[in-house]
Amino acid sequence: RPRVPKRANVLTYNKEFPFDVQPVPLRKIFAPGEEENLELEEEEDATAGAGSTEAFPPRAPGTLLPRLPSEPGMTLLTIRIEKIGLKDAGQCIDPYMTISVKDVNGVDLNPVQDTPVATRKEDTYIHFSVDVEVQRHVEKLPKGAAIFFEFKHYKPKKRFTSTKCFAFMEMDEIKPGPIVIELYKKPTDFKRKKLQLLTKKPLYLHLHQTLHKDS
Repeated sequence: RPRVPKRANVLTYNKEFPFDVQPVPLRKIFAPGEEENLELEEEEDATAGAGSTEAFPPRAPGTLLPRLPSEPGMTLLTIRIEKIGLKDAGQCIDPYMTISVKDVNGVDLNPVQDTPVATRKEDTYIHFSVDVEVQRHVEKLPKGAAIFFEFKHYKPKKRFTSTKCFAFMEMDEIKPGPIVIELYKKPTDFKRKKLQLLTKKPLYLHLHQTLHKDS
């Protein structure tokens, strides 16, 4: 099969048309750890055929979900993602955060949500200032569960979106007010077995929690 040249520009298409007739080169978003093998896969990619890698359109404006309906005696959690500290914050392109709630085995408990792309960068910080509504009552979160925050950004040279680092919050950390949590190196370890700090510098993910209890 002839090698298909990759095109850097992202084409637009008419969404009212029943299918996309253009070979639109969408940004690739890889599962954790998958991007590490990209150099090997780049050559194979052209011959592997359509559908061999999962592709999505750019993530703005995000897939954040509304707050669940309140239930008597149950608590809902809103997490405001304030900012993330990174030494190369200013160089990150189209940065956003993926939020997921996993059980002790790393299995999703809730729908995964993406923030909109952050647009404000300041020194070593990227500011999100966005609220994430956890899609399960706090009382229904199982023991050993954790809320994960994966920081992702676009790599123009490789033409895909990569996870740069991640953070997580465990159940005993759910309490109202500000919280600052450590950043870990990719790939994201949803089972929390092999964690490596991203940096020794005092750079963290800054969050603020609000608990809503219906009495």
